[in-house]
Amino acid sequence: MFGWLRHRKMCPCEGDVATLAAMRPGQSGVVVDVRGGHNVEERLAALGIRSGRRIVKVSSMLLGGPVTVEVDRTQVAIGAQMAAKILVDVSVP
Repeated sequence: MFGWLRHRKMCPCEGDVATLAAMRPGQSGVVVDVRGGHNVEERLAALGIRSGRRIVKVSSMLLGGPVTVEVDRTQVAIGAQMAAKILVDVSVP
């Protein structure tokens, strides 16, 4: 389904890559890239979400509601549109 993400030249990773919004609750992986402007990257970095960090999707709401994730034993909620800009390598154990 997300094969086009793996073949993009800007993605510095190999393996199964999915957006945070597309992940299932309880699924984890390592953040490989944030697709967004400087403000998006800065906001996510302030929450602890940056490349190389392990992230676990805790839950998400229907119809574009907030997505709850766990980073460094801390749970944070971000918007669904912001979650769609975070690429996660889910093949990392």
